Amino acid sequence: MGKRAAADEPLLLPEFSGGHGGGGGGASVSGAVFNLSTSIIGAGIMSIPAAMRVLGVAPTLVLIAAVSLLSDVSVEFMLRYTGWACGPPSYAGVMGDAFGRAGAAALNVFVAFTTAGTLVVYLIIIGDVMSGTAGAGDEHAGVLGELFGGRWWTQREFVMLVTAVVVLLPLVLLRRVDSLRYTSAVSILLAAVFMLITMGIAIYTIFSGTAKMPRMLPDFSRLSSPFELFTAVPVIVVAFTFHFNVHPIRAELSKTSDMKSAVRISLVLCSVIYAAVGFFGFLLFGDATMPDVLANFDRSSGSGVPQALNDAARLSYALHLVLVFPLLHYSLRVNVDELLFPGGRPLATDTRRFVALTAALMAALYVLAIAIPSIWTLFQYTGSTFAVCISLIFPGAIVLRDVHGIAKRKDKAMAATMIILAVITSSIAIASNIMSSISGDEKGVRAVAS
Repeated sequence: MGKRAAADEPLLLPEFSGGHGGGGGGASVSGAVFNLSTSIIGAGIMSIPAAMRVLGVAPTLVLIAAVSLLSDVSVEFMLRYTGWACGPPSYAGVMGDAFGRAGAAALNVFVAFTTAGTLVVYLIIIGDVMSGTAGAGDEHAGVLGELFGGRWWTQREFVMLVTAVVVLLPLVLLRRVDSLRYTSAVSILLAAVFMLITMGIAIYTIFSGTAKMPRMLPDFSRLSSPFELFTAVPVIVVAFTFHFNVHPIRAELSKTSDMKSAVRISLVLCSVIYAAVGFFGFLLFGDATMPDVLANFDRSSGSGVPQALNDAARLSYALHLVLVFPLLHYSLRVNVDELLFPGGRPLATDTRRFVALTAALMAALYVLAIAIPSIWTLFQYTGSTFAVCISLIFPGAIVLRDVHGIAKRKDKAMAATMIILAVITSSIAIASNIMSSISGDEKGVRAVAS
């Protein structure tokens, strides 16, 4: 494609032509809800049953509700200051308005690391589903391995390579967020299918007498320290980290004022799905719940249902992640481009740079997914560092900075509370993770049956 043709393509970040208050596109509220829900419901849902294994059902449900509420508050803060920011109507623009160029650059770095970590998790989960897990002592076969046995083309590296090049690359080469609205709708449907299949299998085990009532509260005998309870917090934080996609989706709404409603609808919908999948996943597998619960849906699941149903659960969510992948890759590419080429031409108008950056990012994500076998490790560290800053600390800091003098006293109190809670819980989680890594004790974070 030549430069003229490239210039005719829709921009990656559509021009915001409505000033501070108007709309920039013709997308509907339902389209925004689909895209937001797709941004929220990603790989994090696969570790919520494992979080329930650590915390118990009741504390996990309370934590989901609390993080969802704080996410709504933090997005509201972001949107409120977007209307006053002197820079572009983006998260980076709001951070730059409050903290200068350093603030915008810090956000870009954090978003890049968070989205890269999440996309690596997606590839790991797809590899788990198709080729199985590789952990010593707790191997679970993949769908291809169960159907065809161990062949060269069922190996993890080859399956993930084919997925990245043949399936994902055409999707990530789309240049406009709203182009993904149909895949987003399908991905939410697939997430609902996975939830319904999981519920069906769980209900079957209840009536067949093989299910055990999940623990409502944590089992401290399984933890090396009470502080290990905090290692589940980053998992839930990651599950609600979608803030970097708020402004691109908002820019395409016909009325940007509808964004608050779209965010709240999405958060309620996703919280319900998280709670249902977490409860029924934990009900099915109990203390044998893996960090990636999809790995439990193999022939060793012991649920007593046909293996085809287990495979349908795994495949439905793997396909969901395939459809979510391009939406997060979009944010990763934009942020990396801003870091590498500040002040350059819009990425959508530079085809060579667009394709080269996309290919380089896909290659890097593939290598990392091969090198890092466990999603729980990534969730713990990205959730307690980058994700918590993006979703809680940075929005709170913007309000406390209050360069335009629009924050009320209760806003600053809420912002301070968000930051204090985030710093305390993340610090404890990081310390506990480091101590577990040094001692080699993963009892609180590995879901291996005792």
